[in-house]
Amino acid sequence: MGKLEGKVAVITGASKGIGEGIAKVYAKYGAKCVLAARGPKVLELAEQLRNEGYEATGVQVDVSDYKSVERIVETAEKTYGKIDVLVCNAGVCVLEDFLEDDTFENRDLHLDINVKGAWNVAKAVIPSMIANGGGAIVVTSSVTGDMVADPGEVAYATSKAALVGFTKALAREFADKNIRVNAICPGYVRTPLVEGMAKQSDPENPERAIQAIADAVPLKRLADPEEVGELAAFLGCYESSYITGTQIVIDGGSTLPETTSMGQ
Repeated sequence: MGKLEGKVAVITGASKGIGEGIAKVYAKYGAKCVLAARGPKVLELAEQLRNEGYEATGVQVDVSDYKSVERIVETAEKTYGKIDVLVCNAGVCVLEDFLEDDTFENRDLHLDINVKGAWNVAKAVIPSMIANGGGAIVVTSSVTGDMVADPGEVAYATSKAALVGFTKALAREFADKNIRVNAICPGYVRTPLVEGMAKQSDPENPERAIQAIADAVPLKRLADPEEVGELAAFLGCYESSYITGTQIVIDGGSTLPETTSMGQ
C-alpha cells in the first residue's frame, strides 16, 4: 500500500516541471490526483497517468481567478468525494530590470499567480478539508526571496517570500481544524523554466549553462522534479503528521554559507 493510498490530492501547476514531478510521485504512492493548470497539457498528463493504471483527472483553471478555482473543488468532490491534500504549486518566474522594464506589470503577474493563486486555491479547498476532518497543504515557495536573490528577481523573490509568511499564518489559523500547512523551498531543479534560462544565457550550448549551474551547487547537480515530488509526498502523508508551519529547503546545499577549513 502506498503512503498516499486513498488520499485525494489537488495539485496546481501540474502540467510541467515541478508540478508534473509532484503529480507523478503522488500517483505512484496511490493518491487520487486532481491536476490543475491553465493549459490543455494538464489533461494530457492526467490521461497518461490513467493509462499507466493510476487515478487522475485534469481540470483547466486560472488560479488568479477565484471563480475559476472553484471548479477544482467541484471536480474533486464530484469525482472522488473529498479533498485530503492540496499542493499549491502554480507559479511564474519572469526576470526583469527593476528600473528599465515594465516592472508594475511584472509585479502584478507574480502576485496574481504566485501569491493570489495560492490564496485562492487554499480558500476554496479548506472548507472541504474541514468537513473531512482535516488535511495537509503543501506550498511550493523557493530559496529565492526568503534566503537568497539575484538581480532581476525582485518580483519573483517578493512573491516567493510572501508564500513563506502565507504558509506560517495559514498553519496557525487552521491547526485546530487538523489542517497542516508547510512550504517546500527548492533550489535549482531541471525544469523547462531552468532549461529556458540556460538557452537564453548560452544559445549555442545550453547544456554548458546547465553544467555551470550544477558546478555551483555543493552536490554538483540540479534536482529532478520527482525529487521535489518525494518531499511534497512526505508532507502530504501520515509520516509528517506532527509537522506544520515550517519550510523545508531542497537545494543540494546551495544556500549553505561559504566556509574555510580549520587552520587555514
